[in-house]
Amino acid sequence: PTKIISSVQKGLGDTLGSIVYIIALGAMLGKLVANSGAIDRISQTLIQFFGPKNMRWAFLTIGFIVGLPLFYSVGFILLAPIAITVATRNKMAVIYIGFPLITSLSVTQGFLPPHPAPLLLVQQLGANMGKTLFLGIIISIPAIILGGMLFGETVKQIVRLPNPAFVAKELKPEEMPSIFVSFFSVLLPVILIALSSIIEMVFPINSSSQSNLFNQCNQWFSFLGNPVVSMFLSVLFAIYFLGIRRGKKFSELTSQLTDSIKEVAMLFLIFGGAGSLKQILVDGGVSNMIAEMMSHSSLHPFILGWLMAAFIRVSVGSSTVAGITTAGFFVPVVQSTGVDPNLMVLSIGAGSMMFAHVNDTGFWLFKEYFQLSIKEIIRSYSIMETIISTAGLLGVLCLNYLMY
Repeated sequence: PTKIISSVQKGLGDTLGSIVYIIALGAMLGKLVANSGAIDRISQTLIQFFGPKNMRWAFLTIGFIVGLPLFYSVGFILLAPIAITVATRNKMAVIYIGFPLITSLSVTQGFLPPHPAPLLLVQQLGANMGKTLFLGIIISIPAIILGGMLFGETVKQIVRLPNPAFVAKELKPEEMPSIFVSFFSVLLPVILIALSSIIEMVFPINSSSQSNLFNQCNQWFSFLGNPVVSMFLSVLFAIYFLGIRRGKKFSELTSQLTDSIKEVAMLFLIFGGAGSLKQILVDGGVSNMIAEMMSHSSLHPFILGWLMAAFIRVSVGSSTVAGITTAGFFVPVVQSTGVDPNLMVLSIGAGSMMFAHVNDTGFWLFKEYFQLSIKEIIRSYSIMETIISTAGLLGVLCLNYLMY
């Protein structure tokens, strides 16, 4: 029993120690972006760019951009009212307009760091953050198009009146920040992570052909590209440009930041519990046993990782728990088979998005906002999650074939 307690504490500490800052800073950034009107500015800009006839493409792009640094639930709560409002004002089927948006948010949560589950997978499997992000974006695009646009065509027959409580208030242009500030606030973490990876590839550290200046430059960009540092800098940028510079009092901003932490407090317990479960499985020898069994399997390790994450996802409902738990099993698998850890992160992430049903919180968010029946949600949302999960695995296998 005392060893069990030690495993629980170690699992909780190791998991939260690596992602608690990401969760907290992501919540802060989301609150600042939402309350400043930056989301409205991004939405209006992209809708004008794509035009009324291509509104679904606009919301697909909005979901992908906003979903890169923000949690699924935060992005959903911020963006779903905008999709509902636009569809209502243009007398269009709400789910038809909002479906590409929800698909983009789902894909970014499951596939791309710095979201908590992909971030933890990157750390535990020894993958490269920037390379995983780059490869993840490559497989995300076809998955979103398949699930959100092509399959989304089949849901326009579902016509439901939206919840009037979610029809957003229309802001005036002067009430919103500029286009540059709005986009830059959301994309700054991704920009810093991408720059760090590019600099590392161009000027690798400790190369004998380089001067100390290049090494120092690489180290500084590596520091700035750290997920915690990049998110922290983004929050500071948002505090000033979305708050102080627009005349908001610091006490008001402090209150917003405090409220944002309260809204994600439950996530700490969920992630900590998943980490404890993972450590119990590792310390109990379960992960090594499964790794040994899988070493004799004829299936590719990417398919095995995808299957295990999919099984846990369907069983417990949480894509994050599925990803974190599967990571504990597959650390020895990656080490013994020598497969690309970046692609393993993506295959597990894809599996963690498999068929969503009544034990998934996103399932009920979708129902509440779009006013659908259980049958209609399974007919739309659940199948969409299955499509993007399968498309993600196929994308990983294709990349593996092309790269190796």
